[in-house]
Formats: sequence, C-alpha cells, structure tokens
Amino acid sequence: MSTLLLNLDFGEPPPKKTLEGNAKHRKFVKKRRLLERRGFLNKKNQPPSNVPKLHLEPPKKGETPQVDGTWKMSPLPKNKTAASSSGSEQPLDKKASVPWLTPAPSQKAVSVMAKADLLGEFQSSLPKIKNHPTRPQKKDPQKNPSQNTPQNSTLAHSENKCSGASQKMPRKMVAIDCEMVGTGPKGHVSSLARCSIINYNGDVLYDEYILPPCHIVDYRTRWSGIRKHHMVNATPFKIARGQILKILTGKIVVGHAIHNDFKALQYFHPKSLTRDTSHIPPLNLKADCPENATMSLKHLTKKLLNRDIQAGKSGHSSVEDAQATMELYKLVEVEWEQHLAQNPPKD
Repeated sequence: MSTLLLNLDFGEPPPKKTLEGNAKHRKFVKKRRLLERRGFLNKKNQPPSNVPKLHLEPPKKGETPQVDGTWKMSPLPKNKTAASSSGSEQPLDKKASVPWLTPAPSQKAVSVMAKADLLGEFQSSLPKIKNHPTRPQKKDPQKNPSQNTPQNSTLAHSENKCSGASQKMPRKMVAIDCEMVGTGPKGHVSSLARCSIINYNGDVLYDEYILPPCHIVDYRTRWSGIRKHHMVNATPFKIARGQILKILTGKIVVGHAIHNDFKALQYFHPKSLTRDTSHIPPLNLKADCPENATMSLKHLTKKLLNRDIQAGKSGHSSVEDAQATMELYKLVEVEWEQHLAQNPPKD
C-alpha cells in the first residue's frame, strides 16, 4: 500500500483584514461604527473612496475647522491641482463638505418636541368649561326666604345704582353767556363784546372782552356793562372766536336764550348738545309759570334760587348770568335729560 502524504501547513493563520489608514483614523472609524450600531449616527451614504484623502487626516497648518464638519483650506495657486482617487486631476475646492461628519440632530430638541406633543394631547382630552360655576349663596335662617332674590336681580339692582350714580356725576357740560354792543346802521346790529364760560361746578373757564370787527356805535352799557376802556386791550373777534369754539366743541352747552349767543359768535351748535333754560317746561312749572312761556333769567333766578341778578344801572355780569343759568339747569337736570333721551331733538 502506498503511503499517503498530506501537505499540511501548520504556519500562522492568515491575518485578519485590518482597517486602512493610520492609528488615529482606525480609532475614529471604530468609534463611528459603535455610534452607528447604537443609533446615535446615521450610516454613511457615500463610500469612503469618494472622500478626498486630504480630509481624512488631521488638520494641517493653515486649516481651520468649520461648524458643518469641514475644513477650510488656505487658498492655493491656480496652477496646483490635487489628484483624485480615479487618477484624474481636478482643482481643489476651498470648502468641501463631508456628509458623514455632519452632526446628528440634537436629542434634547427631540425630547422637547415629544413633551410638547404629550402636553397638547393632555389639554385636548380635558373637558371644555364655558362658564365658571358660581358659588351657591348661603341662606340665612334668620332672614325671610321671600327676601332672597336671584343673582340676576341683584345684578340688575347694582346696574340701576351705577346708572343713577352716572346721572349724578357731572359730564362735559359748560354754561355760556355773552354781552353785546351795537354796530352797523344806528347800532342795531348786535356784536359780541364779552363772553364768559363756566364749568359744571361754576368755575370760570373763559372770560374775555372782545373787540368787534365793525365800529361800535352803541355800547349798551346799561345792559351789557361794556365801556369804551374795556375795548382798549380787548381780544380781536377772530382770535376770541377760535378760543371759544375750542372749548364748546363736543360739550353740552347750557345757556338762557342761547340762540342769541350763538348768533353773535357766528356759530351753530348741535341741538342734541344744547340746553336752553328759557325753553324747559319743567323749570317753568317749578317757578309757577306757564309751561310754554319764555321767562327771563332774572325772574327764574329770583323765583327758584332766591337771588337778585342784573340789578342796578351798571349793567349785567356775564359770569354771574352763566353761573345762574347752570344752577337753574341743575334743578331739572335728571328729569329733563330723561325726557331728551326718550324724545331726542332733531338737528
């Protein structure tokens, strides 16, 4: 029998396939694979052969790291080129992006978004409450149950109190009185020579002597109280008119026979904001006068306020007349305002 000869090689086993590159690169690839297996990084979409060898090595002199994982190269001369893995010469770019060096999305941001989604689901599952429940009122055994009123009636009662208080509160209201002198042919034209405006409390807001644009023929001192020396430093009519209208605009204006004052001012005030004490029937009834009669300011002041005005031959005081007008109006303010609310005047 022939002898069988076996050619067996008991030498060292073939070396395992090792990673290419230097020790630093091998250490980096191992960490990279470990992070990929744990799910912290995405796998490479581009084979490493397409990545220039220049970016696999640590940064050299003249390179600066960028935020997106690339290295910014210092500018090279135009004649120099780098050889690619395919062997063809291509010009080097100043900035080459490496996709597998791009940092993974932040885990903190993902967790915050997840918490926000959970919070939204929790809030949507809660029942929606339109109105807050009112606390039940404790019943007092000592009080009569018939005196217990519902909450709506209590609110209505409080609203009535508020409306009554608002009626008593002074609004944007002023009183005006003007004194005129005679101009034109034989002094028959009434021109403004003094104007006084007071507020709701009787404080003087405006009181000036006014120089008419025409020559004064009759000063009417017995009624107006205007004399020649009052016109020396008087305010010109155009200037005074602008000042007066600035005060009156948008306010409720009270006056006695107020149409004469507006005519002298060459002004028209809305009827809804005008209160003429010479045409308020409740005021005449309080003074025991005919309801539709036009009573003088002097007579109404004497009858209702027990005060004498426009006395003597020195003339009238427009401030005194305006204050008396406001006081007379206050006597019937609530009643007359309710009447005007139900029957608003047409402008």
